[in-house]
Amino acid sequence: MLSESEQHYFLKAAKAFGLRMIVISPDFKILASNSSPAGMQIGDTIGKLCHEVFYERPSPCLNCAVVEAAATHKPALCTNDDESEDLGKITCFYAYPIFANGEVEAFASMEFNLPIHGGIENRLQRTNIMLRNLIESSVDAVIAADRKGNILVFNDAATKITGYSRNEVLETGDIRDIYTDDQAYKVMQDLRSDEHGGPGKLKSYRVDVMGKDGQKIPISLNASIVYEDEREVATIGFFHDLREELKMEAELKNTQLELLQSEKMASLGKLSAGVAHQLNNPLGGITLYTNLVLEDYELEEEAREDLHRVIRDAERCRDTVKELLEFTRQTRHFMKPNDLNQAITRTLFLLERQPLFHNIAIKKDLSETLPLVTCDLQQMNHVIMNLILNAAQAMDGRGALSLKTAAKEAGKRILFEISDTGPGIPPDILPRIFEPYFTTKKEGQGTGLGLSLVYRIIENHNGHILAKSTPGEGTTFTIEMPATINFSGDGNDD
Repeated sequence: MLSESEQHYFLKAAKAFGLRMIVISPDFKILASNSSPAGMQIGDTIGKLCHEVFYERPSPCLNCAVVEAAATHKPALCTNDDESEDLGKITCFYAYPIFANGEVEAFASMEFNLPIHGGIENRLQRTNIMLRNLIESSVDAVIAADRKGNILVFNDAATKITGYSRNEVLETGDIRDIYTDDQAYKVMQDLRSDEHGGPGKLKSYRVDVMGKDGQKIPISLNASIVYEDEREVATIGFFHDLREELKMEAELKNTQLELLQSEKMASLGKLSAGVAHQLNNPLGGITLYTNLVLEDYELEEEAREDLHRVIRDAERCRDTVKELLEFTRQTRHFMKPNDLNQAITRTLFLLERQPLFHNIAIKKDLSETLPLVTCDLQQMNHVIMNLILNAAQAMDGRGALSLKTAAKEAGKRILFEISDTGPGIPPDILPRIFEPYFTTKKEGQGTGLGLSLVYRIIENHNGHILAKSTPGEGTTFTIEMPATINFSGDGNDD
């Protein structure tokens, strides 16, 4: 027990302390105090609720040190301004439980300012503020969660990427809700393995997260387990949004495919021009001298018929060369109204006499009133050629090939279908057939670029292509494209 003199000096010291010191009962009533709010005497505060007297609040403060001390029966520390970055304005409170017979009978609450408390606390607060600023200024989403999955840290970038507000996730959020499907469990499993950067770490780990709007967001994740006294207490991850990078990669890949196609068509065009030049001269000679023979000599009728057959075959060869030159004509993105039926007919003219097509029945159902289509004719020739060859190869040279065109939506769009009676495409492969470099052909028989180029060309023409297949029955490719706009109202150009 303190003597009267000691109690006297102790009370004088408490009054001279300059900062608030109060004794509070477990139900937050003031039992003793060395200060009071403006307009009140110290004696007037006794017996009143501390949160009403000092803060005019109907209930204890959310960050009250007394509340924490009451819950833990241990000294607690809090600040009254978590958001302030001016250390001179941050006031802290210690709360100490006062025991009697093993039970807490009151709490001593002491106020102090950081500069008074000393340099260590000062540096700690500065470090915490710096850490908070670093997390908030990160261009990647920073998300931390405790072992139960409760989210503890959720920065501004995380809000922008996922669409969730900070309050939403900090109040009721679970880290498992951020991931798609069961990926949260796989992330935690791999985080404890040594295959992705070592135990307790993940480096450049590819994962999808789920945005608030239900959108899957591709992420490159760097994560680690947080330990305290060698005990796992939390996990923290840096989520890098890959959407822009993947978009750029796709555009680059598409550009590469277009360059490959342009180079291939340029090479074919040069070859065709050279072959045409070499063939046209002798074909011209054959036609010329055959006609001279017919004019200068009296021949039997059968001989004359044979010579006319020679002329017809020579002219057919000349027409074939002409169509080949037209097919490979270099028109770099030369968009103009074209007749799709004519392009189909020209392509069939070049292909149907090839050995691959000898046992294929070709059925044409081409609309006579098909509107023109604004397109790059060379690219559309490639689309038609590729689809017809794919169908013939799928049927192994035996079966039926059907080609159909029609107008849709009162002539605003055109439809082009090509069907075969081949073995069809398995359901697990069908979704991938338009992927670059994907092929089911044997090595050396295909590059996997054909259908991906077809898809890209149709997309660039504001159209879309769809593949339907029934194993054992065949495959149908359907192309829809906008028709050329004209003002005559009949769906065709004047």
